[in-house]
Formats: sequence, C-alpha cells, structure tokens
Amino acid sequence: MSIPPPSTEIIEVSPRDGIQNEQTLLSLDTKLALITRAIAAGARRLEVTSFVSPARVPQMADAAELAARLPQGNARYIGLALNAKGFQRALDANLHEVNFVLVATDTFSLRNQGMTTTDALALWSGLGQEPKARLTIGAAFGCPFEGEVPLTKLLHIVEQAMRTNPPELAIADTIGVATPRDVTERVTAIRREYPQTRIRLHLHNTRNTGIANAWAGLLAGATAFDASFGGVGGCPFAPKATGNIATEDLIYLLHRSGVTTGYDLGASIETATWLETRLGHTAPGMVMKAGPFPANPAPVGAR
Repeated sequence: MSIPPPSTEIIEVSPRDGIQNEQTLLSLDTKLALITRAIAAGARRLEVTSFVSPARVPQMADAAELAARLPQGNARYIGLALNAKGFQRALDANLHEVNFVLVATDTFSLRNQGMTTTDALALWSGLGQEPKARLTIGAAFGCPFEGEVPLTKLLHIVEQAMRTNPPELAIADTIGVATPRDVTERVTAIRREYPQTRIRLHLHNTRNTGIANAWAGLLAGATAFDASFGGVGGCPFAPKATGNIATEDLIYLLHRSGVTTGYDLGASIETATWLETRLGHTAPGMVMKAGPFPANPAPVGAR
C-alpha cells in the first residue's frame, strides 16, 4: 500500500465553481465575506472568480470589481478564463494566477467556450507563455456528450499542452464519472512523462466517488486538490454536473489519515454552514452535518 505524503494543498473554489451555477445571485459583499471566511479557515490559494460572459454566467458579472476588493495578505488568488479576452481581463485584474480551461472533447469544448479542442490548444500555446498562466484540462475522465475519453487521447492533449512547460497541470473530472482506478491510472501516466510538473485534481462528487478519487490521486502523486465548502458547485454547460468534493469532507479524510492541510476543520464546517444558509438550500457536504470526530478533536499528531 502506498504511503500518503505528510501534507497536501487544498485550493478553495467555492467563490467560483461553487456558486457559478447557483440560481441565487450572491452580492459582492457576500462573496468577499466567503473569501474572508475561507482564508480564516486556512485557505491560502483560492479560485475567486471567472472572467466569462455575464449573459452566460450571471453569478460572475462582478469579476473585475471583486478582484479589486480582495483581502490583501498571504493568500493567492486565481481567476478562470475560457478565451483570450477573458484571459486578458484576468491579467488586467492583477490576480496571482489565471487558470485557462482546455476541454478534452470537441463537443463539450464548443459548448463550454465556442472552440474545438485543437483551437483551444493553439490558443494555449500563446497564453501559456504568460508567467501567471495555469492550465486545467476539463472532461479529462469523461464527456457528457461524447462519453469515454481514452487515456491515449488525454495523453495526446497533455503532450501538446505541456510544450509551454506550465509549473502545474490540473486535470478535471468535470462531470464526476471517474473512479479511483481511473484517477490512479491517469495521474500515474502523466507523472511518468512529466515528473517535475505538479498535478492538481479538480474532482466532482456527482456519482459519490469524489473523496475516494482524491485519496487515490494523493497516493498516485497529485499535490493539490480543488474543493468547495459544502460540496456546492457544478458546470453550467454540462448536464447533471453537480457538486465539487466538499472542502470539509476532504479535510476530515486527510487529517484523520495524518495528512496536514493548513485548514481548521471546525472553521471550515462553520463556513460551509454559513454558505448553505446564503444559498438557501441544503448543501451536499457530509461532515458539515455529522460534525468532526471526536467532537472536540485533538490537533493532528497529538493522538
């Protein structure tokens, strides 16, 4: 059995992916409060907004204003972009990183950002020269329109994308179809070809495999994981692509397994509950309902 690393990184994505598909439009002040709470809970890297058309994603209409009012300190902020215009807007907003999404199938890519995968790769070849540029390959485990995405196809896309030598590569289970075997296979294959590149996983819990997939990814060598308080989230352009893995559920798994994250579980549960109230519906996260164990846990390493 593989031994997990002593620590790993959780990127909080509730301010972006967590709320982008919600019918309740959160005010700018509420979004800033969420970000402030996330930082207080231990988040040091956050995906805070996306620079996309407000007609298609109304929740992100205030991206530039939010970026201008972000709390200053030790946290690093990420903005998402789907095209050249959005990428430039994110750069102009002076965020620390710009996450460009490249979808692994043409049908989904056309629906998501109006270009084929080949066109997105060509665009990335230029955008990827920017030091702030980061890359996520969406639908890396399966597509809602084309079905299975073979490993050979994914590796072909990765090979072309890696010509810009990004410091980190994120692969996304955008519609929550992966199993631990899939995650192990794909993370291992990418690390074999690009051992110096950090692998980040963006996992959805649509079919209740997200937390198991995160553990498999950790053992396979992934070094960072996207998660959202309460497990809220979903893609506006993918049918039934429900929530992200819940930040507090992931923290519980990792801390109980001796892997530190820098997050406080109690504060994370409180933030998930706070966000649930603001959204006006029950969030899918489990630990926020059950609570920690023991009820007043000792610090990691004190057991």
